[in-house]
Amino acid sequence: MKKIAVLLSGCGVFDGTEIHESVLTLLSLAKAGAQYQCFATNINQMHVVNHATGEVDAAATRNVLVESARIARGDVKDTIELDVHDFDALIVPGGFGAAKNLCNFATNGSECEVNLLVTDFINEFIVTKKPVGFMCIAPMMIPRLYGHGAKGTIGNDIDTVAAFNLMGGAHQEATVHEIVVDEIHNIVSTPAYMLAGNIAEAHSGIEKLVHKVLELASK
Repeated sequence: MKKIAVLLSGCGVFDGTEIHESVLTLLSLAKAGAQYQCFATNINQMHVVNHATGEVDAAATRNVLVESARIARGDVKDTIELDVHDFDALIVPGGFGAAKNLCNFATNGSECEVNLLVTDFINEFIVTKKPVGFMCIAPMMIPRLYGHGAKGTIGNDIDTVAAFNLMGGAHQEATVHEIVVDEIHNIVSTPAYMLAGNIAEAHSGIEKLVHKVLELASK
């Protein structure tokens, strides 16, 4: 039975992990017969957004690890606890938390950097040549993590695609139902809610990504 690490970035589309994407990922893994363990960084979110109004609550602070525990039903580990030998692959759902808490693409664009704790965590999978799946806006970390020429998709948003390529990535346009596979680097990506109009559309690409990650992990 394959065991997959899932990296979360909080809880909520505007300041953390996209909840639909993360739950669909866990559901697809479970239906495929795989085990999973959620991880998150023990840091404060960039900011807290009121999801009812879309406004930033400047007085509030929330911890990424604590918030991620909401999605994981309490079963979440700090990224520094990772023993990569216990896992066959990694999946990173999207949501603005991926662009605000895992890296700073939301504020720095193509000049973004990946949080050092996140870099250390994902590099464990890169060094051991284990597959990693990225969805929604999370693929923006691919060029920084894998270097020049690494393939990925965020869908078809012109400005985001341009930033991905400017960072050294090789973007490939994809629909919400498709995945992009970089066989050289063992990367799988899908647009998810970068393009999805509803949860069923998001599920289409996410399930394909999960199945491909598991397939690559079996090679």
